[in-house]
Amino acid sequence: MADPHDEHDPHLWLEEVEGERALAWVEARNTESQARLADSPGFDALRADLQAILEADDRIPFVVKRGEHFYNFWQDRDHPRGLWRRTTPEEYRKARPEWEVLIDLDALNAEEGENWVWHGAHCLRPASPGEPWRHCLVSLSRGGADADVTREFDLVGKRWVQNGFYRPEAKGSLGWIDRDTVYAQTDFGEGSMTRSGYPRIVKQWRRGTPLAEAETVFEAELDDMAVGAAHDSTPGFERDFVSRARAFYDSELFLREADGTLRRIEVPNSAHKQVHREWLLVELREPWALGDITHPAGALLITNFDAFMAGARDFRVLFTPTERTSLSDATWTRHHLILNVLDDVKHRLYVMTPEAGQWQPEPLTGAPALGSVSVSAVDDEESDDVFLIVSDYLTPTTLLHGRVGEELETLKQAPALFDAEGLEVTQHFATSQDGTPVPYFQVARRDLEPSGDHPTLLYGYGGFEVPLLPGYSPGVGRAWLSRGGVYVVANIRGGGEYGPRWHQAALREKRHKAFEDFAAVAEDLIERGVTSPQRLGIQGGSNGGLLVGNMLTRYPQLLGAVVCQVPLLDMRRYHLLLAGASWMAEYGDPDGDDWDAFLRDVSPYHNLDSGADYPPLLLLTSTRDDRVHPGHARKMMARMHEQGHQVLYYENIEGGHGGAADNRQRAHMQALAFSFLGQQLMGGGCN
Repeated sequence: MADPHDEHDPHLWLEEVEGERALAWVEARNTESQARLADSPGFDALRADLQAILEADDRIPFVVKRGEHFYNFWQDRDHPRGLWRRTTPEEYRKARPEWEVLIDLDALNAEEGENWVWHGAHCLRPASPGEPWRHCLVSLSRGGADADVTREFDLVGKRWVQNGFYRPEAKGSLGWIDRDTVYAQTDFGEGSMTRSGYPRIVKQWRRGTPLAEAETVFEAELDDMAVGAAHDSTPGFERDFVSRARAFYDSELFLREADGTLRRIEVPNSAHKQVHREWLLVELREPWALGDITHPAGALLITNFDAFMAGARDFRVLFTPTERTSLSDATWTRHHLILNVLDDVKHRLYVMTPEAGQWQPEPLTGAPALGSVSVSAVDDEESDDVFLIVSDYLTPTTLLHGRVGEELETLKQAPALFDAEGLEVTQHFATSQDGTPVPYFQVARRDLEPSGDHPTLLYGYGGFEVPLLPGYSPGVGRAWLSRGGVYVVANIRGGGEYGPRWHQAALREKRHKAFEDFAAVAEDLIERGVTSPQRLGIQGGSNGGLLVGNMLTRYPQLLGAVVCQVPLLDMRRYHLLLAGASWMAEYGDPDGDDWDAFLRDVSPYHNLDSGADYPPLLLLTSTRDDRVHPGHARKMMARMHEQGHQVLYYENIEGGHGGAADNRQRAHMQALAFSFLGQQLMGGGCN
């Protein structure tokens, strides 16, 4: 086993992201993988098929309402970097709406000689009713990195504002206070960023003045994760807030008074805090004692915000979790609050309305029996209209629209992009090593025989309280299911499928529980006769890359192939690389006792064994990923290669943490993964 200490790591040079030697190494590895995968028969057709799915012009164009228009960002074959565009609500109802283009990113890139990737727009609500929406802060990233620039755009003139607000490239953002003032959280120079690489200082910046002269609003500590500020422009409830994130799951929220002083909102740091009009919502991540009552983690509480700030503590409970239920989301409309509840990873919607101090839940129809539904307000300041997005693994996404309390109508439905005839989605439960039931979804043929010989792809994540919910997956359908494969998604601990308790069950020293859960699902698939170790492949990215990396080193006997994307793999140095320091609440501190106590045990890079019989591995990452350092994947590849294991590596030069900057790149990366899995699990191999 390799020495874990940094100075003895022979592959440290691969952490030099754009070092000449490192990039030459990347090019050589890419060439090998291209030859083994991209040059194989059928690859070009598969890539073209996947790209066509991503660029289908009859996809649903999801929108955001601003004033009299619906806004949408759209990418297709003719516009690979995308169009920011708008239309009217009436036009949007048509099958083929007419769109007014505001920004053509491909044309902008050609004009400026750049490789901009869209990062979003923050637009200022007009001060008076009837005024047009005009002022927007548009964020653009070079190559898809987290770091971006912010530029001011005029919606009326459809042009960049000359000498308008401009934030140089950095991790951070600008946010409107009024037309001449913004909050700026960005890199102000030496010492202004946290050890995690995020803004440490937030300032108030007036139009026409240098950014360097902006007024400091709040300054966090170097070891904090990040800081930010925002203005709530809701008429009659205008307020300013400052947030200080000490770490994941540890943040403070302050009300900023007119004189600039900050008043802390005295609720647990771990709780999610939301202020909406007169209400304060608190979603707990740990138990909280209020008087004689202790509210459990996962509960949702509400109270009057002004009364709370004046000292009152009369919260009302809106939701209490059970062993099988958790709160997925809470969405405000003008007069209602919609709770999206997960019941054994199945959605249930409830409408709550404050009437005479009561909040009685009423079911909201529209949720599928076995699938996913997300809810968003069309305009929570002006109406009770909502959008519902409904989907499952086999049913194309449907967009519903309507008013709370009235029947919702189907506004748009995506086309079927693969043949789902004869396929079905079923939910199963595996039993983990400690006896915990672990749910998973299986997509397979209805007449599947328990032969133990079906090529099966098992996907997982298991971290940061992120749930994996059913959604239409045409790429999986065309590239895997249509070829006879079985697709499985595991809802393991570490995720958010059962709320905070499910996440916290696999935190830090308990991280191994996530791996045990994933192994239990694999074993259950084998025991049920769905597949065999030779036919079972696994896939995961980011934290999911850490998951599958540990599956490789801990349970190689269960697996026939592993796809590991933009992964964490070196847990000795993860906190020193890019945003890694911000994840110590999730994983632990490598510089303290945690390394010897448990982190070494979950670091795939340090647990590789030259004598082990590992299944073939494909590592995929991006040079421009400035969240999870590409050095993780590079060093894993180098060590496995020198130990003689079967491993392929491909690094996209652009793409950020998503791994790709446009649909062509996304399709290429997906095709590499599915070609590898097909070779290993459906015959052919790359030995």
